[in-house]
Amino acid sequence: MGFNLAEDRAKPRLLIVEDDPENQKFLNIFLKNKFEMDFCDSAESFYLKLRDRKYDIILMDISLRGTKDGLQITRELRSNPDYQNMPIVGLSAHAFQKDKENAYNAGIDIFITKPVQGHILLESLASALKQKAGIILE
Repeated sequence: MGFNLAEDRAKPRLLIVEDDPENQKFLNIFLKNKFEMDFCDSAESFYLKLRDRKYDIILMDISLRGTKDGLQITRELRSNPDYQNMPIVGLSAHAFQKDKENAYNAGIDIFITKPVQGHILLESLASALKQKAGIILE
């Protein structure tokens, strides 16, 4: 499965996995001009979204409420050949070195901590898209 933009889409499609409604609002306001976005707040809703649409990149909150956290979801994605090269940016309120190591070991491509400055978030998403999918963010 390739991850090139469909010709009829001007913006990359981003799946945001975030269970905090306030964070979802911030992300929507900040990223809506650069991405087509869908939001989900749990592993269950994540897999429903992933089944129904093709995404170019995922922004994964590491600490999700529910049955699985963002690292478990990322490990599952990386074990599936269809998603091994999907760009995944991890977002966490935990800034310890061990948290970063755990994220990279799970398969996160870029790890950033909350609260995140908007330009850092955008640069991280753009970098992951370019490195993993060859997509240049306009």
